Amino acid sequence: MTDALDEVDRIEDPEERVRARNQVLAAQIERNKTWQQERRALVLAMRAEKITYREIGERLGLKISTVQGIVEGYQGSGKARKKAAPPEKSS
Repeated sequence: MTDALDEVDRIEDPEERVRARNQVLAAQIERNKTWQQERRALVLAMRAEKITYREIGERLGLKISTVQGIVEGYQGSGKARKKAAPPEKSS
């Protein structure tokens, strides 16, 4: 993945480089919601299996505070974080 991003950075023409970066940024925005939902579902499933915050963090490459925030339903950062929407129930 980082190789592809490095290729974008190596584009010599500044306008072409910025257009390529814009495409990458737009694609990422579209994926963020789905990726966050999948991450939260996995963290909650791991907690249901009584896996500790520390082990979840180690296994998924997250800080313990991030794992705690996910479990508590927080999104974003700062003092005024809003609770996340409840996870969707699968049928």
